[in-house]
Formats: sequence, C-alpha cells, structure tokens
Amino acid sequence: MSISPKAVRVDANNLWIELHDGRTLGVPLAWFPRLLAATPEQLNDFELSPGGIHWDTLDEDIAVQGLLAGQGDMTHHHHESVSIALRAA
Repeated sequence: MSISPKAVRVDANNLWIELHDGRTLGVPLAWFPRLLAATPEQLNDFELSPGGIHWDTLDEDIAVQGLLAGQGDMTHHHHESVSIALRAA
C-alpha cells in the first residue's frame, strides 16, 4: 500500500488527506498559516504528488511523511528555533 495522497478536503479548522492505503489524516489548519489565511479558491487550487500536496499560488508544500511524523509548517518552527537559540546566546 502507498502513503501517497488520494484526495484532499478542507473544512473550517482542518486539512483532511485520504491516503491510498485507506487511512485518512486530519491536521489543524493552524499548523499551516498560509492555508489558514487562504481563500476557499486558493485552498482548492492544489496538486497531488506521490509524496504530498502542493499549492502553487500559496507557495505551500506538505509532505505526507511529515504529517505522519507530526510535523506542521517547518518554516514556522525553524523561525521559532532560531529565535529561541538567539535568546539563549
């Protein structure tokens, strides 16, 4: 079975990804600020790839493997890590 995405839908609070292996992943939109701020039209303008989902107009890529590992927007987390490291120095 493949963990590639089969279908994607978005509700007011969550991103839902149906995988080819039968699982459905639900993650909060708050994990992805670009998606949270997007219009319905922008949210529906995505492409599925074997490894994830891509929103060209939003410059957002989400890897299924990262979701399975519990990771949200890594750009956001990296910024927090840099801020914490700078304060500690």
